[in-house]
Amino acid sequence: MPKVGFVSLGCPKNLVDSEVMMGILARDGYELTPRADEADVLVVNTCSFIEPAQKESVDAILEMAEHKKFGSAKKLIVAGCLVERYRDQILAQVPEVDAIVGTGEVERILEAVHGELRVLPAEPPAFLYHDLTPRILTTPKHAAYIKIAEGCDHPCTFCIIPQLRGKFRSRRFESVLREAENLAAGGTREVTLIGQDTTSYGEDLGLRDGLAKLLEALSGIDELLWVRFLYAYPNRVTQKLLDTLAAHPRLAKYMDMPLQHASRNMLARMKRGSHGEAFLKLLERIRATIPGVSLRTSFIVGFPGETENDFKELCDFVRAGQFDWMGVFEYSDVDNAGSFALDGKVDAKVATDRRNRLMAIQKKISRERLKNWKSRTETALIEGPSKDNPLVWEARLQGMAPEIDGKLYLTDIELPDGRLADTGDTARVEITKTDAYDLIGRIVEILPSAGKRKPASEPPAHEKLHRITTGASLRVLG
Repeated sequence: MPKVGFVSLGCPKNLVDSEVMMGILARDGYELTPRADEADVLVVNTCSFIEPAQKESVDAILEMAEHKKFGSAKKLIVAGCLVERYRDQILAQVPEVDAIVGTGEVERILEAVHGELRVLPAEPPAFLYHDLTPRILTTPKHAAYIKIAEGCDHPCTFCIIPQLRGKFRSRRFESVLREAENLAAGGTREVTLIGQDTTSYGEDLGLRDGLAKLLEALSGIDELLWVRFLYAYPNRVTQKLLDTLAAHPRLAKYMDMPLQHASRNMLARMKRGSHGEAFLKLLERIRATIPGVSLRTSFIVGFPGETENDFKELCDFVRAGQFDWMGVFEYSDVDNAGSFALDGKVDAKVATDRRNRLMAIQKKISRERLKNWKSRTETALIEGPSKDNPLVWEARLQGMAPEIDGKLYLTDIELPDGRLADTGDTARVEITKTDAYDLIGRIVEILPSAGKRKPASEPPAHEKLHRITTGASLRVLG
């Protein structure tokens, strides 16, 4: 069978789509390769959320097109969010592309590879994978993402996710639970629930407090160390959700809640509502309910109409909020977003300066907050050798989400009795040093792993044979 290489760009939600497409192809007998120069078929799963992501996607398509022109590749398929924006233009402007697959057409990847599908008419995406959908993990064996919902119904003016991903729709409760059980039975120690707005999970199914109920059910899977979720919408954070997080040790004491701004004026223009004072009260309630919780947020600077007073209000809010982790993005003027028509565009240099100033504030906050970890001994999940320096190993605490937060670097993975920690182990780590965003420590105890149980449903044979790793040449997964 032909060999297929994947380039997966963008967020974890897009990564899950790539994993599903890989699973569908592997089930049909295709071999996955990490090398673009060996692939007969190349698939680029694109991102188009903001301008830099769109440029990266276009560059990746053109790079893979060179392999088709001058290498062994016979077919080039473009998938993902860029297709939802430029369905016809991609085929017209890049003749090397043989087929395009939108976010709602993921299950049609086999037809595209077979040459039976070139382009479908644009329709609102409606696809949702489930626990029986073939899927090959690209993350390390001990950690996996589970997409619990797709699409979004929020009217945020800066965002085009509803156009790229369709209306909000939740996966069935039992399907998510079975997938988590199967992952845990296969050795996964941490699952991260993702969706554009996980806190709305189940609303479309008539399920009240759906995320809280789902988390409670997942907390009963003994083989898992942690269950976390990403992307909470502030006005969907209920007391029931907070109480559930506080009540179950297996639920990571962690919340990622993008607030986008703190100025009432800016939030109104973004159609987000609320204001900094209300957010501070929410943060106080979260911390009172969940002692030791780690909080992450993100903000947009340079949004149309942002004045220096608006930015000062945001800076003051960040100082008061004392977040553990924070991301800052410069506004990207996307032509089909609601904010594109707003007046008061902010100069790019001003936006960059504001981003740097805000991150400088956060860097001081992060440095001080991480100092509190020194000399403590905490439970950590061992990630393995660092990609930056293989002589140093990496781990994470429950307050560190994979790929986006700081890390715990390990200077010693050997115990006095000669035992060595391994990737995926759970260990007790003594924190010996702190930095602005990272911790340094040494392993003092390797904890026993929970025993495996029979999967809720037997995974297909190919899922036992293939573990795909990221970071290979040309970002091709294989």
